[in-house]
Amino acid sequence: MPVTVVRFNLVEPGATPASLGARYRAAVEMAAYADGRGITTVQTEEHHGVENNWLPSPFAFAGAVFGATRRLAVTVSAVIGPLHDPLRLAEDIAVLDLLSGGRLVTVAGIGYRPEEYALFGVEWTSRGRLQDELLETVLRAWTGEEFRYRGRTVRVSPRPGTQPHPLLLVGGSSRAAARRAARLGLPFFPSAHLPELEAHYKERLVEYGTEGWTLMPAAETPLLHITEDPDRAWARYGEHFLHEARTYASWQSGDIRSAVRSAATTVAELRAEGVYRILTPDACVALGLDSYVLHPLAGGMPIDEGWRSLHLFCENVLPRLEAV
Repeated sequence: MPVTVVRFNLVEPGATPASLGARYRAAVEMAAYADGRGITTVQTEEHHGVENNWLPSPFAFAGAVFGATRRLAVTVSAVIGPLHDPLRLAEDIAVLDLLSGGRLVTVAGIGYRPEEYALFGVEWTSRGRLQDELLETVLRAWTGEEFRYRGRTVRVSPRPGTQPHPLLLVGGSSRAAARRAARLGLPFFPSAHLPELEAHYKERLVEYGTEGWTLMPAAETPLLHITEDPDRAWARYGEHFLHEARTYASWQSGDIRSAVRSAATTVAELRAEGVYRILTPDACVALGLDSYVLHPLAGGMPIDEGWRSLHLFCENVLPRLEAV
């Protein structure tokens, strides 16, 4: 059975508080519906100070999803580690782990937007050191024992329910990220399909005498929207996907490697690329993927259209994937 993911970043250009509140509530309702039909995972993420209202608080959103669901996991991919207080992050993840019965998956990255560091007054050039400190601190904090932190003795409570600790992966597209994961014996989550980085991570595991594993995006990981009429949907809603693609493109320099990477400047170019795909249920099943990532509210997609996509996926695609 493939992994099935519903992704939410809650983008809505030009949103009002009322419209954005409705979008947030719809996403939680969609998560509850997906949970009842066997979807594997809700995936969310973190970005700050973005004009289009990109979700800045993934753990608050995860808590709402956990309150509405019973089975699916929530993956935060990724939390921008150096922007968080390590002790507070350890507490937040521990509480969510207890609340959800161990359904939270956290991918810790360092981000790639200096503007976000400036917003919080965090020095961009210190991000590697801060990430090391954060990961080391949360792992110690989750033991429930006293330890030294920035010159003082601290103890964090509550302890999480998942032992030895909640699932924490190190994300990134650099050798430094792979080394960091290997040194700490944490799983590694490359930000794109990067077999050479996975090989480097395995070499460093041997060097450090630690154990770990890699969760790497497939070579082909399209973001999906399901409809009975793709031509009509591209004509009516393609600008929403293009908005998200152009936002990502504006953030990514040449050394940033991401599973979501588009050079498109028009809807027609975006459709031809295949990073975002609007498909019929039959065409979706025919993809034969190991994982299916549905993006029902991409780029400010109207909520009703997002629901139509999710219903078609859960009712016309998912049962056929289960039967394979």
